[in-house]
Amino acid sequence: MLHNDEIEILAKELLAASDAGQMIAVLPSSRPGFDLDTAYAVEARLKQLRESAGHRPVGRKVGYANKAMWRVLKLETLVWAHMYDDTVHYSQNNAATLTVAHPRSLKIEPEIVFGLKAPIASGLDAAAALACVDWLALGFEIINCPFAGWQFQPSDFVASFGLHAALVVGERTSLRPESIAKLLDELPRFTLRMSRNGDFVEEGSGRNSLRSPALCLAELGAAILRRFPDQPLSAGEIVSSGTLTAGHKTKAGHRWTAEVQIQTLALPPLTLDMT
Repeated sequence: MLHNDEIEILAKELLAASDAGQMIAVLPSSRPGFDLDTAYAVEARLKQLRESAGHRPVGRKVGYANKAMWRVLKLETLVWAHMYDDTVHYSQNNAATLTVAHPRSLKIEPEIVFGLKAPIASGLDAAAALACVDWLALGFEIINCPFAGWQFQPSDFVASFGLHAALVVGERTSLRPESIAKLLDELPRFTLRMSRNGDFVEEGSGRNSLRSPALCLAELGAAILRRFPDQPLSAGEIVSSGTLTAGHKTKAGHRWTAEVQIQTLALPPLTLDMT
């Protein structure tokens, strides 16, 4: 693991590159001593720097919500990074317009977004995790990659804001306790259709988020507590629970629409115009 002064220097380098829209020529993971523990130390320092600049953390985003990838990348669980009050946006009438100030290489990912009403403890199953949820929504996460050719390691992902540029949240639908049992059955099976400028792009499914977004939420809560016991997922936090399709490259002029079929919630389609 890098020394504290090296972590400080790297965090400021990554923040400056993000603010300027610059690519990162040398992967953090190529530095001797840089590992996943170091990456989370850098992410924590980035959070402090952003807070010092007046930006409030409002939730966490998930990366690598696919167990097949864990085996390939030698991960024990998914990874995450913070989201902030200036990166999370709410649609109006399920439509939004977004400009990314310093784009490098952008992709869009449709996700299920959770708003929490209670902390996520360790060891919860999917039903218990959903009992901590206040609302669900359909969302678009925009990721902004600073690494050439989208080639990086999980530690690079964590140390670079989880590639997070923005999250656009659709209409929030309250989760009623009596609907949890039916929702547990639907979340692994529902389908999602993505279109760009009116043309069909891909169909995804809830199973692509760790077999179910509810399971992903439970896994995230447990993973955070194992690493940071004093920083649990808490009431009021927002969780972007992993992409339901492949990430698709995007740019100004694209209009994206996502439609889901979840009978329990009847989430309306979400449209995003990139400008």
